[in-house]
Amino acid sequence: MTQSEAAIAAGYSKDRSRQEGSELLNPRLSPLVVQYVGRLKEERLEKHKVTYDTHVAELARLREAALKKNSFSAAVNAETNRGKAGGLYIDRKIIKHGKLEDMSELELESKMKQILDDYAPILNVTPEAALLDQKPLKTKEEKKEKEPENTAANPTSNTHSSKENKSEPKASEQN
Repeated sequence: MTQSEAAIAAGYSKDRSRQEGSELLNPRLSPLVVQYVGRLKEERLEKHKVTYDTHVAELARLREAALKKNSFSAAVNAETNRGKAGGLYIDRKIIKHGKLEDMSELELESKMKQILDDYAPILNVTPEAALLDQKPLKTKEEKKEKEPENTAANPTSNTHSSKENKSEPKASEQN
């Protein structure tokens, strides 16, 4: 409970409960109350004290209860936590700080080479030989350049694109 709730439970008025609660936990004003609250806290900590032996025993109890209920996931988690508590597992985490901007050019090149080496199996995407023999697909630009204009569909249009005029000389110019 909060200090205010404790003061109300002890019989102090609701209007001054926050102030009384604060004053009761001030060692200069109420040293005996502070000692008593300290003893109560110590008793609670002792009662719920976690030691290595109690922790491992509780995990074993939880594992057994999970196995009886065929809850294998919970049993595995309990056993894993027992192993961690016993020092059988080592969690290693490496946290590096820094930015690419802070690296020198040589460091960047070595890092890029390391990434390429590490991920080469996934990055090496070479097409199969059968696919290489196929004609490459035309891009939109290539299709526009190579497709002749259909003048029959538009009889009013006698003009050709400027690209065709430049690349194909007229019959009168060839002679």
